[in-house]
Amino acid sequence: MDFSRRALLSTLPASALLSVAAPARSPAAAPGVDDHDRILSNTLAILTGTPESNAHPEVAARLADIASTAQRHLTAMDRAAPGELFPNLPLGTSDPNLHTTYRYLYEIALATPSPATQRRVIDALAQLHDTYYGDQSRGYYGNWFTWEIGISTHVTKALILLRDELATHHPTLTATYLASMDAYLRNGKDGDVDLDSRFHTGANLADITTNRILQGALTTDSARVTKAVADQLTVYATVEEGDGFHADGSFIQHESVAYTGAYGKNLLTRAVQTLKLLHGTGFAPATPLAPVIQGWITHSFAPVIFEGWLMEIVKGRTVSRPQTGYADVSTIVEAITDLSSHTSDQDAHVLKSYAKSLAQVSPSPPDPKDFLSPVTIAAYADILADPTIPAQDLVPREHHAAFNAMDRTVHRRPGYAFALARSSQRISKYEYMNGENLTPWFQGDGAHYLYLTGQDQTEAFGVDHFTTVSPYHLAGVTAPVEPRRTIPDLYGAPWYDNPEAGFTASSTRQNQYVYFPLATNTHSGGAHLGPYGTASLVLGDDAAHAARHELPPDFVTYANARATKSWFMFDDEIVILTANVHDPLSRPLTTTLDTRITDPSDTATVTGRRHDGTPWTGSGSPAWLRYTAPGHSLGYVFLTPAEPAVTLDAVTHSRRRIRTANADTRVTKRVFSLTVRQPAGSPPQSLAHALVPHATKAQLAAYTDGPLTVLANNPRLQAVAHRGLSLLMANTFTPGPHHIVDLTIDGPASVILRTHPDNTLTLAFSDPTTKRATIKATLHGHQLQPAQPTPDIHVRHTPGATHLTATTHHTHGRTLTVHLR
Repeated sequence: MDFSRRALLSTLPASALLSVAAPARSPAAAPGVDDHDRILSNTLAILTGTPESNAHPEVAARLADIASTAQRHLTAMDRAAPGELFPNLPLGTSDPNLHTTYRYLYEIALATPSPATQRRVIDALAQLHDTYYGDQSRGYYGNWFTWEIGISTHVTKALILLRDELATHHPTLTATYLASMDAYLRNGKDGDVDLDSRFHTGANLADITTNRILQGALTTDSARVTKAVADQLTVYATVEEGDGFHADGSFIQHESVAYTGAYGKNLLTRAVQTLKLLHGTGFAPATPLAPVIQGWITHSFAPVIFEGWLMEIVKGRTVSRPQTGYADVSTIVEAITDLSSHTSDQDAHVLKSYAKSLAQVSPSPPDPKDFLSPVTIAAYADILADPTIPAQDLVPREHHAAFNAMDRTVHRRPGYAFALARSSQRISKYEYMNGENLTPWFQGDGAHYLYLTGQDQTEAFGVDHFTTVSPYHLAGVTAPVEPRRTIPDLYGAPWYDNPEAGFTASSTRQNQYVYFPLATNTHSGGAHLGPYGTASLVLGDDAAHAARHELPPDFVTYANARATKSWFMFDDEIVILTANVHDPLSRPLTTTLDTRITDPSDTATVTGRRHDGTPWTGSGSPAWLRYTAPGHSLGYVFLTPAEPAVTLDAVTHSRRRIRTANADTRVTKRVFSLTVRQPAGSPPQSLAHALVPHATKAQLAAYTDGPLTVLANNPRLQAVAHRGLSLLMANTFTPGPHHIVDLTIDGPASVILRTHPDNTLTLAFSDPTTKRATIKATLHGHQLQPAQPTPDIHVRHTPGATHLTATTHHTHGRTLTVHLR
C-alpha cells in the first residue's frame, strides 16, 4: 500500500491532513481522557512490560538488566563531582554529556524504583532544567539533534514513568519541561513540527512526532496528539525524491544518503511503536499502516540483510561504529515481532517466519535481552518455540535488487550476496559527521562487499574492515595514490567552522561540502531482468571539489580519478568492466579488484595460472587467481590481460582511526588486496575481470573456453554476453546509436536481452541518468510482437527490424520490461 507524501503535502490543506488521522471508531467521536490514559498505559507496557509478559522466563534477563543499570547509575551519582550529576560527564558545554545524563536518569526511572529514588530523579531533572537546560539563550550548542530529539526523548519517557510521584512532589515540572522542549524545536514552526523544514523529515520526523504524541497524552492535549499523528503520517508515504522510502525500496535520509540500515531502521522502530502506542485509541489512523510497514520490511530491509547481517552499503557514517551488522538486525527483528501483533493472521505468519529465519541463519542471533520491551521479548520467545511457524526468508534464493533511487545494488545467490555502492548528482559519495566515518572518501565510488555464506561477517566486514583496510583500497575502487586528511585533522574540529562563509555545525553548506557531498556525475544506475542485473557508473569528483573556486581559500578539497565502470551480475560470477581509467592531474592510480580480511592466525593463500596453463608466480598476466582462507574461497578470472599485484599483510590500527568516539582498541587483521597499479601520466587503461564466489581450480580453468564474452569495454559502451544463460547485458554512456551484435541502443541506457529456448526474447530497459524521456532500441533481423500489452514500451516494425521505444520519463531508474515473440 503506497501513498505519495508529495501529493499528500501539496494537495491537502492542513485541516484535511488532520482528518487523515481521524479516530477510527466514529467520525463524530472525539478522543477523550480515556484515550490519553490508554496511550500512557500502552507506553508503560512497552517500557516496563505487563504481568503476563514479565512472567516469561525469557524476560528475566531484561528485567535484571534494567535493575542493575539503574543501580549502577545511582551508585555513580554518589561519586559525581561539582558541575556534573554522574562522574566524568561535566555539564555546561558538552551536549553529548547532557544527553547522556538525561538518559541515565531515564534508565533509573525505568527500573520503577522506590518513591524516595523517584523523588531523587525528579530533583535531578529539576536541577538540570534550572541550571543547564531551561535557558534557551545558553543552550542549543553542539548538535541540533540533541536539543530537538535526543533530550526530549529521554525526558518525555521519564516524565511518564514518574507521573504519579510528580503529581505530589513537583506538579509543575512536566509543564515546565514541555514549554522548554517546544522552545528547543527551533527547526520547527512556533514550537511545533514544520513539514517544510529539512530537519523534520524521515526518521527525525518520526522521532519528534512520537515524543509529541506522548507529551500530548501526558497533558491530555488532544490537539497536540492529533497534529503529531497527522505529521507522522507523512513519513509513510512513498516519495519520488529526497528523504523517505521510494518505490524501488530505497530509503534516503539527509536528502541524499542511502540510509536503510541506520535512519531507516530507526524509522521502522518508531513506526511500529506508533501502532503500539495508539492501539485501542481514537487517535489511531483510519488508514491501515501495518501493510505499509510490512512492505518496507519486504522490499527495503530484507534484501539488504544476508544471513542475519545488515549490509554496509546502507549505513552511512554508522559503518564506523563498533555495533555489528548482527546487532542492527536484532533491532529489525524486534520491530518485526511487534508488527506481527498488528497485522492479519496471514501477514503475521509471514513476519514470524522471517523472524525465525533470521534467528536460525545468523552466527550471532538476536539477543532478546537487548530488546526495548519485555512484551516483545515474550512474543519473540513464543515465535521461536512455536513448531507451526516455519523459518522462511522473505528474499528468494536467487534475487537482484536494483535500488537505483539510492544508487545501491544487491545481487544474491545461494552461497553469496554482492552489495554495490554508487553515487551521483542525486546521491552522496559518502557521509562523514561528528567525528564518525573519518576516512569515507571512496565509499560511494563503486565499492563492493561480497558476503559469503557460512561466514561470521564480523570477521570479514563491519568496523574492523574499515579499521584495517586502507580507505584508498576498498574493493572495487579506483583512487589516486595521494594521502588525504580527515576533517578533524584539517580543521581541528569535527566540522569546518567559518560562519562568515556559511559553514556552521548543521548549515546547508556544511552538509553540501563536508558531511555528505554529492557526486558530480549524472550516470549511475542499471537494469534488472528477473534475478539478473547490471549496474554502471561514471566516476568523477565530488561537489566540494567542483565548487572549490567559490569556497574559502583554507577549505581543502580533493580531486578524484576518472573511469567508466559496469557490473554484470549472473549466477556464478559478477563481471566487472572498467574503461578509460585515467587522472586529469597525471597522478598514479590504483584500482582495487578486491580486498578481504581474516584473522591473522588464519592461513590465507593465493594461487593462479597463466594463459598457457603454467603457475602464476606473482608477476605477469594471469588467466585466473584463487584466494583461499578457512571456510571459503574466491576466484578472479581475467577476461582481458592485466598484471595485478597481490598483498597479504598483517595490518594493525586503532578503531579510533575511523571514529573519534571509538575506544582506542587496536585491531590486527590479515588484509588480502588485489590491485592493478597505473603509473603517473600513463594513458587511459581498461580492465575486465569476473569475481567467482566459492570457485574451485577446475571451475576457474574452465573459463578459458567458458561462457563469458566481453563484447565492448570503452567509455561509450560496455557489454558482456553469457552464452550459458543466453543473456546479453549492455551499458551505454553517450548519446547516439550503439551497436552490439544484432542490437542497436541509443544511449545512455542500461539494457538486458535474454533469448529463451522457445526463441522468444525479453528486453529490459533502464535510464541510468534518471533524466531521459525515452530510450530506443532496435532488434535487427527480427519481426517480433509483444506477448502482452506493455504500456511503457511502444513497438513498431520496418523490414527486418523491430523498433522499441521505452518511456522512461519519471521512472527514476526503474526497469521497464517487454517479452517479445
